[in-house]
Amino acid sequence: MTPAHPTEKKFEVHIEAHLLASGYIKGQSADYDRELCLIPTEVIAFISATQPNAYEQLQMQYGGATDDNLCRRLAKEIGKRGTLDVLRKGFKDRGCSFKLAYFKPVSGMNPDHLALYQQNRFTITRQLFYSTLNNNSLDVALFFNGLPLITCELKNSLTGQFVEEAIKQYRNDRDPKEALFKFKRCLVHFAVSNEKVAMTTRLAGGKTRFLPFNKDTENPVNPTGFRTHYLWEDILQHDTLLDLLENYLHVQINSEKVYGKGGKLEEVRSEVLIFPRYHQFDVVRRLLSQVKNEGEGHSYLIQHSAGSGKSNSIAWLAHQLASLYRKEYDQHRLFDSIIVVTDRRVLDKQLQDTIKQFEQTTGVVVPITTDSAALRDAIEAKKDIIITTLQKFGVISKTTAAHPGMRYAVIIDEAHSSQSGESAKHLNQALHTDLEHAEARDDTSDVPTLEDKILEEIRLRSKQQGHISYFAFTATPKNKTLELFGRKNTDGKPVAFHVYSMRQAIEEKFILDVLENYTTFKRYFKLTKTAATDQEFEKKKALRLLTSYVDLQPHAIETKSRLMLDHFIDHTVNAIEGRGRAMLVTRSRLHAVKYYLMFRKVIAEMDLPYQPLVAFSGEVIDPDTDEKHTENGLNALPPKVGIPDALKTPDYRILIAANKFQTGFDEPLLHTMYVDKKLGGVGAVQTLSRLNRTMIGKDSCVVIDYVNEADEILASFQDYYQTTLLEDTTDPNKLYDLQQQIMEFELFLTEDVDAFAVIFFDAKQPQEMLQPLLDAARDQWRQREMAECEEIRGLLNRFSRLYGFLSQILTFEDVELEKFYVFCRLLVRKLDRREGTLPLEVLDAVDLDSFRIQKTYEGSVALEREDGELPAVGEGTAGFNEEKTDLLSSIIKTLNDTHGLNLSEDDKVDMQSLKDNIYKHEDLRSVFNADNPASVRKMKFDEVLDDIILEFVHTKLDLYKKLKQPQANRTLKDMWYSEYQRVPQRPDPANQP
Repeated sequence: MTPAHPTEKKFEVHIEAHLLASGYIKGQSADYDRELCLIPTEVIAFISATQPNAYEQLQMQYGGATDDNLCRRLAKEIGKRGTLDVLRKGFKDRGCSFKLAYFKPVSGMNPDHLALYQQNRFTITRQLFYSTLNNNSLDVALFFNGLPLITCELKNSLTGQFVEEAIKQYRNDRDPKEALFKFKRCLVHFAVSNEKVAMTTRLAGGKTRFLPFNKDTENPVNPTGFRTHYLWEDILQHDTLLDLLENYLHVQINSEKVYGKGGKLEEVRSEVLIFPRYHQFDVVRRLLSQVKNEGEGHSYLIQHSAGSGKSNSIAWLAHQLASLYRKEYDQHRLFDSIIVVTDRRVLDKQLQDTIKQFEQTTGVVVPITTDSAALRDAIEAKKDIIITTLQKFGVISKTTAAHPGMRYAVIIDEAHSSQSGESAKHLNQALHTDLEHAEARDDTSDVPTLEDKILEEIRLRSKQQGHISYFAFTATPKNKTLELFGRKNTDGKPVAFHVYSMRQAIEEKFILDVLENYTTFKRYFKLTKTAATDQEFEKKKALRLLTSYVDLQPHAIETKSRLMLDHFIDHTVNAIEGRGRAMLVTRSRLHAVKYYLMFRKVIAEMDLPYQPLVAFSGEVIDPDTDEKHTENGLNALPPKVGIPDALKTPDYRILIAANKFQTGFDEPLLHTMYVDKKLGGVGAVQTLSRLNRTMIGKDSCVVIDYVNEADEILASFQDYYQTTLLEDTTDPNKLYDLQQQIMEFELFLTEDVDAFAVIFFDAKQPQEMLQPLLDAARDQWRQREMAECEEIRGLLNRFSRLYGFLSQILTFEDVELEKFYVFCRLLVRKLDRREGTLPLEVLDAVDLDSFRIQKTYEGSVALEREDGELPAVGEGTAGFNEEKTDLLSSIIKTLNDTHGLNLSEDDKVDMQSLKDNIYKHEDLRSVFNADNPASVRKMKFDEVLDDIILEFVHTKLDLYKKLKQPQANRTLKDMWYSEYQRVPQRPDPANQP
């Protein structure tokens, strides 16, 4: 007897059997009208059973042609309006109104409506022959009351077919011009395998974008069958599908400003049929179920990463809470009002538009864009859905507390606190204008954020909140947030009610991994003490201010500005198909101003065709010039053109920001971030995450950090990232080590790489000639043991990733490495896939230009899935924490130990001698005594100092090398020049009595 072998057909049979047992009707392909894109018999059966009077009235007009005319009229309406709109609103024919769906009543008070709901008809048809042009068929089609809802292409991994093959089938073999596949006709198309599901609502040939529809990147093991069982056992069930049709599916109008062909910003509008991703549908359903079970007065924390579609999740939740009845026969809904609170001072337009677009009855959504009185009135009037800002949270808290007999649901959008500490900064600005306070007054680390204030407001009123439920959405919950909104797990630790992690968002390619391309620079400098006596200072603050002093010196600003612009020109400007943008994050508003002015100067010198933008709040006074600067004054943008819009135009490519645009700023063109600010914790995650937005042509991003260490940034991400993604790969010589390790396996020879490069880099050469060279290496690889094969694969991937990254910052060129990289990058694609996996993308051709320009990564980073754990609120030393003090000379020593030249005691003696020689130099003194401009004085000073240092080349070679290091040399000149110009006539210390 031949054993049963799993096939795609048996997979179909399994799904069909389950749906038939759940109440589906078995359909035949012959019943389907390919021209009308309907099952006419099902349409008529539903209408005649549920709306007999209207059907009989129509029969009086059409007679024997009623069914045919009715179905043609329906098909025409669907063609104009789309299936979803017809299902929700019905249609008319010769004065007769018809419904095509009866949705589940929100309460049990209407038994007649419930009876109609139970007469909805669901049909499953296997191997549907859908085309009017050929005899093509698809695996499964699902119909609702005769209208097409869903198509499915099924693949069985045990026959070597995976979900990627189903996706490819939709892209290549399903013509979007066919009636069934036209946009808004059939609502969703599922690619289904035993392990994974993907879906799309719009077929567009090779450009079709499928979204994962899985419980995690990998679906959990199902002990009783297929991993994807939830699709037919849950999602395709009657109640679930009708819930989706009524409350979730939505035609959304997206609006985006783009730089058009006419040379101006144009607003481009497009329609998108939204079908919720699995985690979106899951979180809303779970929240509704839990609220029904618990009633009002509870809190829920939803930890959803960027890329999770948070705006849609909030919109779905708000609308369904607004019509939620806790028990079947309740006469009043659970909540009187739903209040959505967003974190922007100006009401978040995206969130407002999203919630408004989900509105099916006019007047349900009330955005509060005016004063607090309007918000108070809306709450007291029990408006269904009220949208407002965090700044009005005090009004919400007081108004809801004043009406304990009313019940409220408050949905809090992530509190980014993008304007945190604004008032405090303005107060300090009026009090301080000197250099030493430039960074300190812009430091908001100790200023309570808006989120902190909200949490405190809720905490103070917690005993009065039994009539209010809170739903808090955040990607990066603080310990306070977890304490207040979290639910205790089995270990007694508060956790989020629902999680969609950064890890999953990255693995599903909804966002980029901002830690994958990361490099750091470290600055070195030397300070000398000029005070006659030592004085004690608070050490931590002194170190910060002295470091700020150094970093605000013109040479420091100029050195880093030139490094950034060189990198931008060589790499970023060509990224994202030549549209790459960069952002420089600075530590204070004064730093931002100085960087902006320096960028303008260097850009003019280099004659570049674009300018920077600067973003900071209030007014900044430059202590060196006493000039006053504002954001608007420096940018000088046309009226009604904001910084986000200007950055989209070719005129502006770099944004320099101080405490602005570090949260809540979504610009997919941002490719590179230059960091000149200490980052840590949530702030580091939120700031660097400005780079993670995806778009066509963008599959990597870069961080160049001048302040933070890689392990510090990794530690900040760990609690929210659930993984360790950052390797210490900034040493370019590691490339040669990896190259040598790969060559030791003798898969190919250097001559093979050279021959490959001759073909690859010559567009006139036949590209198929690349294959034999790669095939030969792959054949060698196949002969090795499995462990060795995987070791080789790992080395090839490591080299490719490392080279792709370092090529963006290398200061040298190595043609041989470039050739080796191209060979390895394509060879690893040829290697047989690991057992049980399938490459997500296979390139059929190599685009030389786009490859060389964008230097992108291929492959995924292996993740460690670890849950982060924040310290409990209030942990640490109790009481007053006294600042440690130290002598100025010791502080300088600390700085030199960290950043200095490692000068010996003998070096210090020689340094003093060098300094004395400067003051003895008569020519230099005469230049300063004369009425010469500052530029002449500085030039002469630098010249004299270089001449004096040169004298050490024969006697003190080591010291000479230290003092000629470019950054150290520049620091030395600037510091001594600053001192010398104050007292050029100082007597020679050696001649003093």
